[in-house]
Amino acid sequence: MRTQSKKELFESMPVPRAIATMAIPTIISQLINLIYNTVDTIFIGQTGDAYKTAAVTVAFTIFMMTVAFSNLFGIGGGSLIARLIGAKREDDAKKVSAFSFYCAIGIALLYSLLIGAFLDPILRLLGASEATIGYARQYVLVVVVAGNLPVILSQTIAHLLRNTGYSRQASIGLSGGGILNILLDPVFMFLLLPEGMEVLGAAIATLLANVAACVYLLLTFRRVSASAPLSFRPRDAKAIEKPEIKSLFSVGVPSAALTALFDTANIFLNSLMSIHGDLELAAIGIVMKAERLPNAINIGLCQGMLPIVAYNYSSGNRERMNTVIRSVRVYGLIIAAVSLVLFELFAAQVVRLFLSTSAGRVDDAVTTIGYATLFLQIRCVASISQFLNYHTSFCMQAVGNGRDTLIHSFCRELVFYIPFMYLLNALFGKVGLVCALIAGETCGAILALILFARWKRKHAVD
Repeated sequence: MRTQSKKELFESMPVPRAIATMAIPTIISQLINLIYNTVDTIFIGQTGDAYKTAAVTVAFTIFMMTVAFSNLFGIGGGSLIARLIGAKREDDAKKVSAFSFYCAIGIALLYSLLIGAFLDPILRLLGASEATIGYARQYVLVVVVAGNLPVILSQTIAHLLRNTGYSRQASIGLSGGGILNILLDPVFMFLLLPEGMEVLGAAIATLLANVAACVYLLLTFRRVSASAPLSFRPRDAKAIEKPEIKSLFSVGVPSAALTALFDTANIFLNSLMSIHGDLELAAIGIVMKAERLPNAINIGLCQGMLPIVAYNYSSGNRERMNTVIRSVRVYGLIIAAVSLVLFELFAAQVVRLFLSTSAGRVDDAVTTIGYATLFLQIRCVASISQFLNYHTSFCMQAVGNGRDTLIHSFCRELVFYIPFMYLLNALFGKVGLVCALIAGETCGAILALILFARWKRKHAVD
């Protein structure tokens, strides 16, 4: 897409069309990546071994922390790049992109080193038992310790491409990796490796797919940087000024914290649920995978919205900015409401996709499915408040309001959700523990709306 058409996308294209142009590729990418993360669980579930499913639940929490690190420089750098472009500061945008690129590499290597050094204690902390830790260790060593760099770098590059208008190219890279993962999973799990090594097979397939996606996105980034305000030249990274670094971190840190705290909350959830048993842990793992479908759609919608809001805020077109925000809010609420109804009606059918009752330990599988069905029907009630949390947080990130984003992230998980886990678990057991999401997300959404409304009044943004 030529530079002129990029300008039209941000400045004058009809709002529904502009949102669709940016959001649809991002939603597709989110869904395909969700599918390939979910497919690991589905294929492993076909063994009928609930303990392998529980192990992947534990390992997945460690893997998802990579999203937090990619958000630090992907959303932090990408949001700043969009605002710099809106302010006609393309040279500074190049410096920010190069700085984000190399910092993503550094933090990826550091995370791999730390996980590798303290793997078993971390797995125990997350709720791994003697029956599950071996499988969890296999998955994490391959996907995170060995494969963390391509994951974080791919996601960071995708954010940078998306915020300069190359949403389709970012989607192709991430989606292509997801599709390749889906194709490779059964090959490594059931053909190349012996029976009993399905978790390791899924991990190898994921690693190879992530490497392929990273290579494609690197080549795309290099190609578009010839005309777009993007760069990975070391001298551009070194030339970045302190105000830009501060602006990057003012959004990147809260964005990373949002994801990191979300994963921290899941660590507490897994740990508390593991006390009730491995089957209950497997059940909540299935539910967290299933409920990611509507969340992935809405996160993709919000990620597509962010560059347009950031650009128009920086360029002073507040009317267009507010129209985009309102439109995306309506679309997301509709998606959340529909997902709530569908999960209530078809929870049992959804859960059965993740665990076979015709192979392996059938009695354990049936029990796990019963727990997961109940858990999903309870947790899906939080769908609408979850979207409001995502939407409002992305709006605050788009306008550079890092302070309130961080306050919201902190309160949503540490002040509301996690304390509700302990309180409701103590009062009502595992059912109360599952209900904590509804209470935590509702309180978080109310706070987010209050913070954003206060910011709008302060900056005279109606």
